[in-house]
Amino acid sequence: MSSPVKSFVFLDLEATGLNYNLPKITELCLVAVHVSSLENPETDQSEVQLPRVLDKLCLCVDPKKPITKEACNITGLSNEKLANCEKPCFNLNLVQLVKEFLNRQAQPVCLVAHNGLFYDFPLLKAEFQQQNEELPGSLLCLDSLKAFRQLSQQDRRHQEFTKGSHTLTELYRRSFGKEPIDSHYAEGDVLTLIKVFMYKASELLEMANSLYKRWSEINPMYGKTFQVSE
Repeated sequence: MSSPVKSFVFLDLEATGLNYNLPKITELCLVAVHVSSLENPETDQSEVQLPRVLDKLCLCVDPKKPITKEACNITGLSNEKLANCEKPCFNLNLVQLVKEFLNRQAQPVCLVAHNGLFYDFPLLKAEFQQQNEELPGSLLCLDSLKAFRQLSQQDRRHQEFTKGSHTLTELYRRSFGKEPIDSHYAEGDVLTLIKVFMYKASELLEMANSLYKRWSEINPMYGKTFQVSE
């Protein structure tokens, strides 16, 4: 079955904390890959190679809100570092950059994020709505965590996986027998996701039609009335 999607835009966000902290984005990375590169991956003896043709948008963001100690330790981003580097907040300029990046890709486009339905998509939507902006409701979204879990359930050669067995790090280890590079950097996690996705691309693309959500179906993590406390 051919894919209805022409461009897959892999997404990762770093933020001030977890869902219950009402987080703000501190870093985002979008990397666009045409479906033809996923269907015909280049490989060597150890792992799939990233496509030569891809577009990247990677930005650091001053959240104007304290970053939790846990998030700071994981991502390496602190309020001080972002302020010292004079990074702007999530504003209309950033919104326009994301929109133009998506518009530049061959259409239709699908956003792909690991655990995206629970975290990345709702948080991105909340940030857009804080700016009274929105992405097209017809934009497709795919949660790669859900896709890999379903793929494992269909593969009877494997026993039931335990909790945590579908993290990006574990998927990369099982696929390539080594550790991923630059985990918990937005760009590093996106590139890791692209590689593990390409490793199973034919199977993932075949099942993806049943897993797509539209942007209009994504609920924001919090509402427009939420006020940032500095």
